[in-house]
Order: sequence, then C-alpha cells, then structure tokens
Amino acid sequence: MKFVNRQPDATLSFALAAALFVVGCGLQAHAAGPGGPATVGVVRIEAHPAVLTTELPGRTTPYQIAEVRPQVGGIIQERKFKEGGQIEAGEVLYQIDPAVYQATYDSAKASLARSEATLARARLKADRYANLLKANAVSQEDYDDAEAALKEAIASVAVDQADLVSARINLDYTRVTSPIAGRIGRSAVTQGALVTAYQDLALATVQQLDPIYVDLTQSSAQLLRLRRALEDGDLQGPDGKQPKVTLILEDGSAYPLPGRLEFSEVTVDQGTGAVTMRATFPNPDDLLLPGMFVRATVEEGIRPDAILAPQQGVQRDRRGDPFALVLSEDGTVEQRKLETNRAMGDRWLIDSGLKPGDRLIVDGIQMVRPGAKAQAVDRSADPEFATTPQNAE
Repeated sequence: MKFVNRQPDATLSFALAAALFVVGCGLQAHAAGPGGPATVGVVRIEAHPAVLTTELPGRTTPYQIAEVRPQVGGIIQERKFKEGGQIEAGEVLYQIDPAVYQATYDSAKASLARSEATLARARLKADRYANLLKANAVSQEDYDDAEAALKEAIASVAVDQADLVSARINLDYTRVTSPIAGRIGRSAVTQGALVTAYQDLALATVQQLDPIYVDLTQSSAQLLRLRRALEDGDLQGPDGKQPKVTLILEDGSAYPLPGRLEFSEVTVDQGTGAVTMRATFPNPDDLLLPGMFVRATVEEGIRPDAILAPQQGVQRDRRGDPFALVLSEDGTVEQRKLETNRAMGDRWLIDSGLKPGDRLIVDGIQMVRPGAKAQAVDRSADPEFATTPQNAE
C-alpha cells in the first residue's frame, strides 16, 4: 500500500487562513475600528464671493445690414466689386448707363444759364426805370412792369437751379454706391441687366460683421428671478458696467473674445414666453457669420456669500429632493435638507441647508447613518472636494 504525505497541503491552508484573518482585521480597523465609530472624510463649509452665470441659446446677426437697390432706372454697364469681398462705405458697386441723365443735366445747366441772363437784363431794366421814375421820365405803370419782370426772372432762376440739382442727383444715382462698410454677398444682376428705380429685388446685400450682434433668448421666469435676486441683495450687479458674455461655438469650442450685453427686449414673446437680449462681440477675423447658432454664458451678478458644496456630498432621496450628511462638533451625523440653486462645475450652489462652519461628509457616506457617531478626517485641502469657487474674489 502507498501512503501520500498531506502535510504540505495542511501547511498551505493554514497560511491562507492566517492571511485572510489579517486582511479582515485590517478592513475592520479601517472601517470602524474594533467596536469604534466609522471614519469619514469631511470638508469645512465656507462662504466666498462667486460670479453667477447662466447659459442661453442665441444666433448671430449682422451689426448693420443694407440691401442695395437702384434709385434710377437703366442698363447696368459694369459691376465694380468682387462678390464676398470687403467694401467701404461710399464705394461704387454698379454703374448704370448715365447717357440719358447726363443729357438731362446738361439741359438743366443750360436752362439755368439762360435764366440767369434774363435775370441780369431784368435787374438792369428795373434799376434804370427806378431812376427815370424819379425824373418823371417813365410812368408808374412802366416801372411796375419792370419790377414784375425782375421778380419773374428771379423765380425762373430758382426753378432752374432746383432742376439742375435734381438732374445732378439722378446723374449721381447712376453710380450705385454702398451705404455702409462691410462684407458684400453675391450679385443678383449682371452686366447688361435692366433695372428700375426702387425695385423689389436687391442688387446685392452688404453686412457689417465687426462687431456682430448675438441675439439671446431667456425665459421671462428666469428674468424675474434674476431681477428679484438683484432687488433683494442676493446678487450684486456689475458697477456701471454691462454684464460680460462669452460664447461657445457650434463645434463646442470657445470663442476667444468676450462680448457685452447691450439691451433686453421690453416685451415677452407670446408664443415662447421668452425675452430677447442682444450682445455685441468683436469679430475681427469674421469667425462669427450671420445665422450661426451659439451658446452664450452671461454673467448674472456676484453672490457675495456663495456656499458651494462638492457634488460628492449632496445626495437625493426617493422623491429626488437633495440632502446632505453633516458631522456635528460632538461627532454625531446629522441629515440636512438642502435647497440647491444650480451646478457650478463639479459643485452645487446651496441656497439653504448648509452654513459656514458646517462639516460636510463627502467620503465614507455609505458607512454612516443619521444619529450615528463618526470620526472626521479633514479633506478640505483636497482639490477634489474644494468649496472655494474658481472665480472667488
């Protein structure tokens, strides 16, 4: 009969059991100690000034826009601009055939010269008759006729001067110019096209894109809450400055230049219940184009005593209401009902439920219950649990 030695297996089993015992004792000691309170990580709540912002959807619109239309009719002789190019105010865009208008101007100029000659003759005659009348060499009737002819000549000169100005204006209108500086779009007509004065079809559209407007929409309820917070002193608005606005583009990238809020609409859209606000942004590189969808972050104001709680320390009950566990000075765990305002990064802005000096439990929450005792490990220096806002002053 063959005997097998089992002693190595027994030795291995004993060593494994001893290792498990040591590990189990270590876990028990870390969790609560032998019969002692659990150890939890806490942060000390502090109040700091914080800039509150809100994110709103918006669309870009030109700062100025002008639809170019002819003010006289005729044939387009030449288009003088490059489509999509940058143009200056007063730059000639189209040349309309000026022949007819040049002839009208020349005729008006000649008529004015004739009227001025007639006026000169009438004035000399009136002066001569005035002297003769004193010597009783002419009758009063002849003198009156001379004075009337002088006044008629003066009126004729005024009429011809007005006709000359009108002809000059129409001749100038054959040079269709841009009323504003900006970027011009495509041309709706080509050389040889017949256009009429004040036609419905615009020849081209010029848009000023630097600076550029961004129209933002905010619900009337948000606007009322903001005004109420400013009136109650919970928020402090910028001193004499328009709120700063930053943009996030359609691809998720941040627009590098900040803008300023210009005005808020005075009426609420009945269909959407929203109020339109307009911000102005510098756009030197034409990165923002009209019609682009953007998201804007608008500064609402400064909360001087903002309380920010790490999201790890805020929990939700079955109804979705927020609460937190706080460790009192005697080591007792307390449950606090919270009112949260908004998320700011990885922290919650707290309206009520926490006050400066409270020790908020942020680590080891699952190991304690309200009313239990716990030992605190301060985690305030850990950036993960910091309660200081990034924009604290």
